[in-house]
Order: sequence, then C-alpha cells, then structure tokens
Amino acid sequence: MDLTRLRLLVELSRLGTMGAVAEATGYRTSAVSKHLAVLEQEVGNTLLVPVGRRVQLTAAGRRLVEHGIGILAAVDAATAELRGDSEPAGLVRIGSFATGAEQVVVPALVELRRERPHIDVRVYEHEPDETVDLLLAGRIEVGVIYDYRLSPRILPAGLVAHPLWEEPIMLAIPAGDGAGPLLPPGEVDVAQLRHLADEAWITNSRGSDDDEAVQRLCALAGFSPRIVHRADSLHLINTMVGAGCGVGLLPRLAAQPERADVALRPLSGVPATRRALLLHRTGQDVWPPIAAVREHLSGAAARLLPPLPDPEATQE
Repeated sequence: MDLTRLRLLVELSRLGTMGAVAEATGYRTSAVSKHLAVLEQEVGNTLLVPVGRRVQLTAAGRRLVEHGIGILAAVDAATAELRGDSEPAGLVRIGSFATGAEQVVVPALVELRRERPHIDVRVYEHEPDETVDLLLAGRIEVGVIYDYRLSPRILPAGLVAHPLWEEPIMLAIPAGDGAGPLLPPGEVDVAQLRHLADEAWITNSRGSDDDEAVQRLCALAGFSPRIVHRADSLHLINTMVGAGCGVGLLPRLAAQPERADVALRPLSGVPATRRALLLHRTGQDVWPPIAAVREHLSGAAARLLPPLPDPEATQE
C-alpha cells in the first residue's frame, strides 16, 4: 500500500471533495482520482462510491481511514525521531564491564532518565569479548569495553569505537609482611618488577586481556609471571592480595585505597593504563537515542576522569 495514496484518502475524509484535496496537496483533481482508484486495487476493496458530483467513503473506506490515521501518525513520528526533530525515544541496550557499569553507566542513566525519559535503557554486565559478540549479533546497541595499552584490542569490522576515559594501572601488593618489603616505596619501574618474579600473580578469570597485560608487563621486566589465581571480581582480587595470596594489577577505578592490607604502587616507564571505549555498529550513532546515550556516557566519564582526545571515531 502506497503511503501517498493512503494520505490522499485520509485528506478526502477530512476535506470532503477531490477538488479540496487537490488544492491542499498540490495535485490535479484527476491525479487525486487516479491515485485513489489505484489504492482501491491495492487493497482489493471498494473505498469510494459516487454520490451526485461527489464521492462518498464506503464502510471499507472509512475503516481504512481509521487505520490510515494511525499508520501515517506512526510514520511521521518515526521520521521526526530519526531526523532528530522530536524527543529521542526507543530501546537502547548497553553491555558493560562491571566497573564501567557501576561508576559511569549508572550515573549516566540517572541523568538520562531525568532528561530523556522516553529512552528505555537496559544494562547487561558482560566482559569485553562477550559485549563485542552481542553487538555483532544485534542483541545490544551500545557496548562499553576496556583494553590495555600493553595489549590493545583489535575490533572486528562493522564496529565503531569512541574513547571514554583512560586510567592508570596500579600494582597491588600485600602490605606489611607480604611482597611490600621487596619493593622500595613510591613508583615501581620495570627493573624493580624483577623483585616479584617468584611471587604468585592473580588475574581475571573471564577475559584474556588481563592475562596478556600481566604477561607483557612482566616480559618487559625479563621474567614470565607465575599466575596462580584467577578471579572474576576485582573486589575479590583486592581481598586476595590483602590476604597475601599474591600480587596483581588493578585499574585505578577498581583499586580500594582505603584498604590497610593492600599497597597500591604506581607503575612508571611503561604504558600502564587501561582504556574504556564506547562501541556501536557502524552508522547507528545517527539514531537519536544512541546519540543521547553516548553523550551522557561521555559526560559521566569526563566528570570521573579527564576525557581522552577523540579527533575522529576509530573504525577497525
């Protein structure tokens, strides 16, 4: 069914005559008549009957007008929404790693809910590999992932990345009688890391990025780490380090500086940072709800950590 012809039928029901419809739409009266005749063929039913020099809607015609009003309103609303002429509305599903969800996504949602109440946002916690797979499968619209400067992630074709924030990685070691005495106070450089060659290391149990970052960092120091424990929760890694189970790397946002049993040491001389990236499928950022979500996530990240330069989005 052609929407132009449907719109002419709705106008006829409103204005009453073919001539009035022609004047309102810019068509000739004969063109309006031909369009409505074709519409009857498209729907397979009689929509108009002649009454003197005029036409009158049949029962089928009146019923189609009832449907048409809703259909055309929905089309107009969708067009305005996609062009950004109306309040953004729609479902946006976000996949994010736990720290990013807690410290950036949730604060962004509080503001988004207040300023863009017609956007229905749903959050799912996933590791970066899982988030990338969900984006490619079309099961989420936005992803918040991380990678390390020591082991940058290569994104598959079809995804666009925007930097959100970058944070230093801290070396977490037991305080007191643990690994702390092996290292001098203050920043730890690559050479000093050799003092931890015999220590047990704790890494993430779900993502390969964390293992690779530890492996590369220790390789720069000239040894291969002995990875003994793997934990899904960064809070658990904090607890295990504090209990003397081993040493590990913790992003600044996940570190717990108030713990007396964990010493957090900055690393120097190596690109020891973790980057957070916002992902979406190519071309989808033109949809106003996704653009609004990106804007609020970027704002929440900037309030938490200094923003990264983004001269242009990166597409792999």
